[in-house]
Amino acid sequence: MVAPGRRAYLLRDPLPEDDPMPRPRLILIPGTLNDEGLWRDQLAPLSLVADVSVADITKGESLEALARQVLALHSGPFLVAGFSLGGLVAQEVFRRAPDRVLGLGLLDTTMLPDTPAGQAKRDAMIKAASSGARFIGMGERLLAGYLAPQNLARGDIGARIQEMTLRLGAEVFIRQSRLDRPDNRDLLKTVTCPTLILCGEEDRITPMALHEEMARLIPHARFLRVKDAGHMTPMEQPEGVTSALVALVAEVTRQDAV
Repeated sequence: MVAPGRRAYLLRDPLPEDDPMPRPRLILIPGTLNDEGLWRDQLAPLSLVADVSVADITKGESLEALARQVLALHSGPFLVAGFSLGGLVAQEVFRRAPDRVLGLGLLDTTMLPDTPAGQAKRDAMIKAASSGARFIGMGERLLAGYLAPQNLARGDIGARIQEMTLRLGAEVFIRQSRLDRPDNRDLLKTVTCPTLILCGEEDRITPMALHEEMARLIPHARFLRVKDAGHMTPMEQPEGVTSALVALVAEVTRQDAV
């Protein structure tokens, strides 16, 4: 749902250039086996302050290809916020067009390449998903690692995640899992636009320490810890994530007005 009179655009839809009320463009990028459903609770309030689009990152064979898809959405400047794998895509977008990125949001993500152990785990999951067995998406065992314990008992969050993963399926999971993860530490040192670094306090997938390092690397970054949340902050604590993104848009808007 979006605000009356506004619409949220998907990546496959070109953003209109003749909007009578020009406002900041904000592109939200979901994570692995996520789609616009990840941002369900953010779309309506964010549409009050920006023209919002949700990127489709299910089809590219590399981060570079996915970043080109995002950049092709609009010829002008925009804010971009990425969650998890989407955060890596957002960093690649900045690498390719830093002058077009007005603001950057990095949520529950990383700037590091896979460790050998991480790559081995990813390879094992790709092998399992390629076996021809029925793809079950995000099962209960995996969910336990993605949600804060107090949110695991909330069946609504788990059901939404499971619906997304099944909707996108094994082929998308395999494609996204094969994407190379670069070392972006030097890149982050060059970021000068308003930046939000956000992480659930109980995130075990991309832990707090990673985000603390990202915040140290990016000059003037705003670092936000989200209480009572694991990895899936947009779903576990939607109001806190929305407020943080609204504040990022407001910061960019204030700068443009000066």
